[in-house]
Amino acid sequence: MDLLNTLVDKGLRRELPTREEALAVLATSDDELLDVVAAAGKVRRQWFGRRVKLNYLVNLKSGLCPEDCSYCSQRLGSKAEILKYTWLKPEEASQAAAAGVAGGAKRVCLVASGRGPTDRDVERVGRTIEAIKEQNEGIEVCACLGLLSDGQAEKLREAGADAYNHNLNTSEATYGQITKTHTYADRVDTVEKAHAAGLSACSGLIAGMGESDEDLVDVVFSLRELDADSVPVNFLIPFEGTPLAKEWNLTPQRCLRILAMARFVCPDVEVRLAGGREVHLRSLQPLALNIVNSIFLGDYLTSEGQAGQADLDMIADAGFEVEGAGTTTLPAHRSDVADAAPAGGGCGSNGGASLCGSGAGSASAGDEAAGCGSACGGCSGHAHAQAAPVPAQPAQAEPGALRSDLVAVRRRGAGTDIAPNA
Repeated sequence: MDLLNTLVDKGLRRELPTREEALAVLATSDDELLDVVAAAGKVRRQWFGRRVKLNYLVNLKSGLCPEDCSYCSQRLGSKAEILKYTWLKPEEASQAAAAGVAGGAKRVCLVASGRGPTDRDVERVGRTIEAIKEQNEGIEVCACLGLLSDGQAEKLREAGADAYNHNLNTSEATYGQITKTHTYADRVDTVEKAHAAGLSACSGLIAGMGESDEDLVDVVFSLRELDADSVPVNFLIPFEGTPLAKEWNLTPQRCLRILAMARFVCPDVEVRLAGGREVHLRSLQPLALNIVNSIFLGDYLTSEGQAGQADLDMIADAGFEVEGAGTTTLPAHRSDVADAAPAGGGCGSNGGASLCGSGAGSASAGDEAAGCGSACGGCSGHAHAQAAPVPAQPAQAEPGALRSDLVAVRRRGAGTDIAPNA
């Protein structure tokens, strides 16, 4: 197919596709799906080989968020029966992080619900970062705390944070339809603050909220313009008790096309398969590894993922390998720029507005990946207990039907007495 050959050539040269080409990827048929995956796989292997980076979520503060993000189970007015707890102590967070590190995670994503942190919260998270790094040499730490005020990104960097996650979630044109308590511009401002402080920027999207193909292309192009090092792609987890509980719009094939489009637009950045992958991709998850180079291990903010061992088995069975702590995730042309950035530049941030952007956590697929006001890119979690089995039913239900059978609320890991599933 001429389209795919063109996109591969552009991806190998780090050249931006046209909007028409990106839209054409989303419009391909199911008969063409394996060709689309194979083409995206050539670009992925050029810049990342067969390595898969593992990320691990620690939910520092769960629920009771004052923001009204429609996708989020922690939102103001949510009736979702999720865990609710206040700040974990630094030693508790460090202990939770250790489970993910033991499972092979290279990055720990620290997420807290809320509009944004106070200066006291930033100090608290700084102590947590120090505790985690003291116990786990070489581990990257990404913070996801919501909208940042002036000077807060610098304080997180001084405390040892490598990255900051804040997702754009959807296009600027439709952002006001999912959130009223803050703006798209607020989110862009926070990503720019993180970049300016020398943190690696992580910012992504949530698909499946009723958006158009044009919205998806718009947000991915915006992420490339922001020059994020990591782009988490989340698929909405429609929690009962949230306004988007009936939005079951995704099929596994649709998810793969969205991931491929993101890879073609952002060829040399960490494209992360984030929240909702188990619910929407199901048995096609291994195919997605040919497109993405990063996933979350275990559980998410307020929902359970598949068992950590199942993630590791999937990676090995598909012919990929877990990225080691001593390996630089990003290609040299991006990581070299990061090394020269202010305050050390995190783990490969910044690199010219012509490239795509940064990494960590999460975002969100319904808070799962996007967290509430904090919006972590689909971060994941913990637990020894096996995740609830995913029924082998089509992802699309009857219009308006709830699929609560596919959403398992997290009852383990950080903030509980049950061991994590890493």
